[in-house]
Amino acid sequence: MAKNGRRNTESIRECCIIRDMSNTMTFQKAIDMGEYDPKYLSRFEEWNEFARHTQFQYIKTAIENRRRHLLSQWADISTILDFSKKPELAEALRNIEKQLRKVEDDRETLFVEYSK
Repeated sequence: MAKNGRRNTESIRECCIIRDMSNTMTFQKAIDMGEYDPKYLSRFEEWNEFARHTQFQYIKTAIENRRRHLLSQWADISTILDFSKKPELAEALRNIEKQLRKVEDDRETLFVEYSK
């Protein structure tokens, strides 16, 4: 920080440039992060070039990735020390369980849709 309490404009610019570079989402990053919604994936050029079978394989991979991420989050929260003294953590677990159920429901729906 400068003496007058304001950030140096150069460092702000650098911060924004780094943030912009790190926010670039590629198709593979989206799959790795568990983005499985075909509407979202259709924003990527390569998605529309894939055969339906290949699209479904990517969807299945992304669903499994999302499931693993959620299970990992659930495990991280459930092993926090003094868990019983922190009721907000129980709510976080319920939210993750709700997301897991949604992923499973979406998986079944997509299996039906892509089996046509």
